[in-house]
Amino acid sequence: MERLAIYADLLKKWNPAINLVSNSSLDHLWTRHFLDSAQVFDLAPEGVSHWADLGAGGGFPGLVVAVIAKDRTPDMAITLVESDQRKATFLQSAAREMGLTVAVVADRIEAVAALNVDILSARALAPLKALLNYAERHLAAEGIALFPKGAKAQEEVDEALASWRFVVESFPSKTDANAAILKIGGITRV
Repeated sequence: MERLAIYADLLKKWNPAINLVSNSSLDHLWTRHFLDSAQVFDLAPEGVSHWADLGAGGGFPGLVVAVIAKDRTPDMAITLVESDQRKATFLQSAAREMGLTVAVVADRIEAVAALNVDILSARALAPLKALLNYAERHLAAEGIALFPKGAKAQEEVDEALASWRFVVESFPSKTDANAAILKIGGITRV
């Protein structure tokens, strides 16, 4: 909780300059962003050694995952990929101030060498069809993608099935009755 309190203060301090989260959600950081991100961690299987968060932005869910992992799975490597240099600088600074060890990659997802991770997450980054392209590149062979999605989650799954084959489980969001978290594995192109 202490690390998350530091994080909340940093978000409020940096947000006016680089728009990490919407101003309307600043008053609801604990539910809208922290709890929403923490629920993603809870869906990861045991034994994860490397987690990457794409389009990490303000650090959701990646930095929250790192906070939880610090206590529960301290040996797990966390990589945050963010192409906006200002946001990448925020992520590095926030991780340092919270006492977290994370790798921040300030580059476009498509330009990053294959990460070969066990878990890949991305929140509010792109439609599922595009996310599967990233997952194909960056997931290990048996890796799992955890993608929080809004009310159109099933539509995105149906659209993606035209180009991809995968196994998907949908979990209701604990913070938004219209949202879901998609847990996806076995990703291959049609």
